[in-house]
Amino acid sequence: MIALADYLTVGAILFCLSMAGVFINRKNVIILLMCVELMLLAVNMNFIAFSHFLGDISGQVFVFFILTVAAAEAAIGLAILVVLFRNKRTINVDDLDTLKG
Repeated sequence: MIALADYLTVGAILFCLSMAGVFINRKNVIILLMCVELMLLAVNMNFIAFSHFLGDISGQVFVFFILTVAAAEAAIGLAILVVLFRNKRTINVDDLDTLKG
């Protein structure tokens, strides 16, 4: 049987990989969005593991709410990305400085 510590270790590894992806690659918006989604999935896996090992279903219900918000966030992020690419012809974060005053 797989122990709770194994699930938490995998979740921590996924979360650390996504944090490294955010800090190392700050140029591509698509990669940044994927790293944020990976962070949410790592947290969801921890919720599922705790929910299973504690015998409480509230963690699994909470994951459905997080997945709904993550799907909405991904859709809005990709829509913003498409608009930025149409206007600027780039998805490089360094070139997107239109909000500077």
